Amino acid sequence: MKQVLWAMALLAAAPVGAEESTPVPENVRRLEGCWRGTGTVMDKPVTIVLVVHPVVLGAMIAVDADSVATADPDDRYAAHLLLGGGKDAAAVTGFWSDSFGGTMTATGSGTVRPGGFDIGYRYGDATFVNRWRANGDELGWEIVARDAAGKEQPFARYALTRAACPARDERD
Repeated sequence: MKQVLWAMALLAAAPVGAEESTPVPENVRRLEGCWRGTGTVMDKPVTIVLVVHPVVLGAMIAVDADSVATADPDDRYAAHLLLGGGKDAAAVTGFWSDSFGGTMTATGSGTVRPGGFDIGYRYGDATFVNRWRANGDELGWEIVARDAAGKEQPFARYALTRAACPARDERD
């Protein structure tokens, strides 16, 4: 019984000591909605669909990306990203998870840029820099692998347009 009371006391006290939530930067919020497009991943042509929506009481947004290689419909990839604000108004924070599983997750940090934002995720010896640029109903998403010396190699590039969102029961 003491353990239950202790747990209830901790839960009740948590909001008192909690920090104010940091708002999602407007340049990140511009992604909200649904997008369809094409691109290349390591020179392989793909189609891609994004579903972007607020989560955790609007403190972050979730990006669900699904892509399929145009040459092989069985060659599929999915990612689930969480994006939010940081300590200052220009900061962007994030978490990357994908269909490769738990060992390929990463936290990210970045900053607001004109027309969008950049955020990097560290994997091994490289940082994968994601450059998001939204202009009305058009969205560009580029990913480059940056090594320790700062040299960048193209990894993926997508061109998307705003689209109707699928019904919730149509999503995986």
